[in-house]
Amino acid sequence: MIVQACINGARPADFHPALPLDAQAMARDGAASIAAGAAELHVHARGADRRESLAPEAMDKTVAALRRACPGTLIGVSTGAWIEQDDRRTLAAIAGWNELPDYASVNLSEAAAPEVMETLHSRGVGIEAGLASIGDALRLASLDHGRRVLRMLIEISEQELDEAFAVADGIEKVLQREGIRRSILLHGENATVWPFVERAAGRHFSTRVGLEDGKELPDGSVAAGNAALVAAAVGIYRRA
Repeated sequence: MIVQACINGARPADFHPALPLDAQAMARDGAASIAAGAAELHVHARGADRRESLAPEAMDKTVAALRRACPGTLIGVSTGAWIEQDDRRTLAAIAGWNELPDYASVNLSEAAAPEVMETLHSRGVGIEAGLASIGDALRLASLDHGRRVLRMLIEISEQELDEAFAVADGIEKVLQREGIRRSILLHGENATVWPFVERAAGRHFSTRVGLEDGKELPDGSVAAGNAALVAAAVGIYRRA
C-alpha cells in the first residue's frame, strides 16, 4: 500500500496559490510531498504557457527535474485525451519522449486507450489503467491488458457518496470476475477524497491525494499545499 501524491492535474492557476505549474515548482513540491510520506508522484507536465502538455519538450523537462529532486522515486504522468485534444498528437508525443516516466495513466473511457497503451508498452513505460466506470473495467478485460498493466487506478468522479461507493464496488467485482489481479489504487475527488482514502486504507489498497483531486483537509479546512494533504493521508494509513 502506498500514498501517491497527485500534485497538480488539470487545475487552473487560481485553484490554489501553491499549485505547481512549471517543472521547477513541481520538483520542489514533489520533494516536499515525498518528505511528507508520499511514495510516488503523479504529475501533469505543463508547457511554457503553463497549460498541460504531453509534448517532449515539456515532458522531458518536467521528468528530468523530478528525477533530480526526488531520486529513486517512481514518477507517473497523465495521457488524458483532453491534453493534446488529438489522438495522433498524443501518440506522436509519447513516441518522442526522451526522459521516460516510470508509468503513465490511461483512461479506459477514451477512444484511443488501446493505442496509447500499446505505445507506452513499446517504450517500456508502465501503465496505470484508469477505471472510472464498470464499462471501463469491462473494456480493459476485453482488451486483455489486465495482465500487462502496472496497476488498476480506480478513480471515482461521482460526488454523492453512496453512488460513488457503488461504482467502485462494481469495478472491483468486474476485476475479480475477470481474474484481473493487479494492485489497486483507489481514490475519489473533491467531496469524496477523504472517504475514499479511508476506504482504501481499510481495504489495503493504495490511494492518492493532492491538489489534482482536492484542496481540503479531512476537517474541511484548505490545506497549505500538497505536503499537508499527503501528511493527512499518511496519518490515516498509519492509524488503519
